[in-house]
Amino acid sequence: MTIAEAASVLNALALYLAAGVPVGLYMAFRGAATTDHAAAGAGLWFRLAILPGAILLWPYMVGRLLSGRRINAPIEDRQP
Repeated sequence: MTIAEAASVLNALALYLAAGVPVGLYMAFRGAATTDHAAAGAGLWFRLAILPGAILLWPYMVGRLLSGRRINAPIEDRQP
């Protein structure tokens, strides 16, 4: 691998993480409660625990937020 190829890989990783950090922060501190009923009352330690996963899996998290589906919702609130 040349230096230019290594730099390209690192730049791609930096762009991926640059997009993931804001999405992950939003998902951990606001979005988790909107997509999962059980996370609505979670504390700071839970939110800090899911933060790394939310940052790394940000494309999935964006899809979950945009879909509007909720999991663990009470029976009367479930959408088909």
